[in-house]
Amino acid sequence: MSDMMKAVQINDFGDRSVLALNNVAIPTPNENDVLIKVRAASVNPVDWKIREGYLQPLLSHSLPLTLGWDVSGEVAGVGKNVTQFSVGDAVYSRPEITKNGSYAEYMTVSADEVALKPKTLSWQEAAGVPLAALTAWQSLYELAQLEAGERVLIHAGSGAVGQFAIQLAKLRGATVYTTTSSRNTDLVLGLGADHVIDYRQEDFSTLKDLDVVFDTMGGETQDNSWKTLKKGGRLVSIAKNPDEATAAEHGVSAVFCFVQPNSEQLAKLADLADAGQFKVNIDSEFTLNQVADAHERSETGRAQGKIIINVSA
Repeated sequence: MSDMMKAVQINDFGDRSVLALNNVAIPTPNENDVLIKVRAASVNPVDWKIREGYLQPLLSHSLPLTLGWDVSGEVAGVGKNVTQFSVGDAVYSRPEITKNGSYAEYMTVSADEVALKPKTLSWQEAAGVPLAALTAWQSLYELAQLEAGERVLIHAGSGAVGQFAIQLAKLRGATVYTTTSSRNTDLVLGLGADHVIDYRQEDFSTLKDLDVVFDTMGGETQDNSWKTLKKGGRLVSIAKNPDEATAAEHGVSAVFCFVQPNSEQLAKLADLADAGQFKVNIDSEFTLNQVADAHERSETGRAQGKIIINVSA
């Protein structure tokens, strides 16, 4: 194969105009990496927040930077220490976010961040799982330690993370309340939500004695969520670092979740997908030369599922 590939990169931080489709060298895997021939990637809000430079104080990326931190594809090469994967394996990953991403024909990923792709999902569906589903898993299962019989409020249940959160909460045996707009009511009910709150017509803050709140919105949504929790309840946010003093005032615990790569959890998610226990909704699909359009779609906040970048057939 050629030693060059196409990749969507940024050379400066800024709006969608900084996105450039470049010819760059195919990366070489180090001794603990796999080289993945990318079939599909997906767009997450973190992508354009990094593009704009909002997260630079936290992540300190070097430029040029290839964006995209969801991937499905085939193993095209392995480092000398990698024994769990072979060339040709179908895999997926949420790779380390400080490194170059998946808007590229090839990428290297640490082998301990990779899992075998769910057999029953397409490349596009598989690419839509890792970041959003791991976010929901780590928030609800690890940090909130959600248990069967508990009542959980999931904000923005029709968003990509919210959709996985509803399904994972139901698999755990929880009663699920979720906020969304009326046009998405059937969508979230179809995913298993028990109670749907149209945030334009109803006030979710009248709920009482919830065990868990999963905050995907921050701002006033988080501010109005505290009083819905019972004493000893738990709030997990992926949008705004919760204030410890406010949590203490309400007699609850609160933590922030910044999703981490986890191949073991990806393997468990693959098993669930192959058992027909969760589904992936795709909002829209784009190509590598349409990444700006894909970002525009994500920035509206109105995607009903995952935004996919088709990289290779």
